[in-house]
Amino acid sequence: MQRYFIKFSYDGANYHGWQIQPNGISVQEVLEKALTTLLRVNTGVIGAGRTDAGVHAHSMIAHFDGQEGINCKQLAYKLNRLLPRDVAVTAVFAVNNDLHARFSAISRTYHYYVHHGRNPFLRTYSYEMPYALDYERMNEAASYLIGERDFKCFCKAGGDNKTTICNLTEARWERCKTELSIYNNATEAEEWCFVITANRFLRNMVRAVVGTLIEVGRGRITLEEFRKIVDNGTRSDAGESMPGNALFLWNVKYPFV
Repeated sequence: MQRYFIKFSYDGANYHGWQIQPNGISVQEVLEKALTTLLRVNTGVIGAGRTDAGVHAHSMIAHFDGQEGINCKQLAYKLNRLLPRDVAVTAVFAVNNDLHARFSAISRTYHYYVHHGRNPFLRTYSYEMPYALDYERMNEAASYLIGERDFKCFCKAGGDNKTTICNLTEARWERCKTELSIYNNATEAEEWCFVITANRFLRNMVRAVVGTLIEVGRGRITLEEFRKIVDNGTRSDAGESMPGNALFLWNVKYPFV
């Protein structure tokens, strides 16, 4: 047997997340069905992470085990012919059998998009922010997240995490400009992106971090209060979880890439 990695992206709007669910369609389910059809044998896939309902992936990795000698380029082509239009395979390639899409990953990066100003073309993939925010203060708060620490205050209750310790290497807000902006001639939206990278993430963590930083930006949580929440707080102390439609799993890195 040979292990293969699949690099792909998806629009999560029509899915109940990555992982197979008993009462809803998932990205994992449609990918496994397509592989099983093409390879003519039941084929399961394991993803680099689990995105929640409505969350998108700019670049996701999953692995499956199959027979040696599969034509990877041809398989990628056939997958794109068979998969729904909101899932796109970039590449399929053989890897060492001891590599694992989830456990071999060394970091994951997420992007969360917000914009100020009404723009009908941004609303699907960005959160329309009705409040003025102090992004300088939010970045000062975000810098406190860097490092290895316990992030239980941002973890959704009922998660199956064995530990709530993560090592964050990047957390910042930056101005951005998406191509969707050019289609709105009436007003130009001010767009921002929150970039966060860590070795691992807890369930619902990124959206909870964003929600809490927005409270800082509105002046409803001080920098000192934010630090106390991170150090000793519970999930109820942190801000609300932001909608999933503006969140993207942006990249997954491995030692060999």
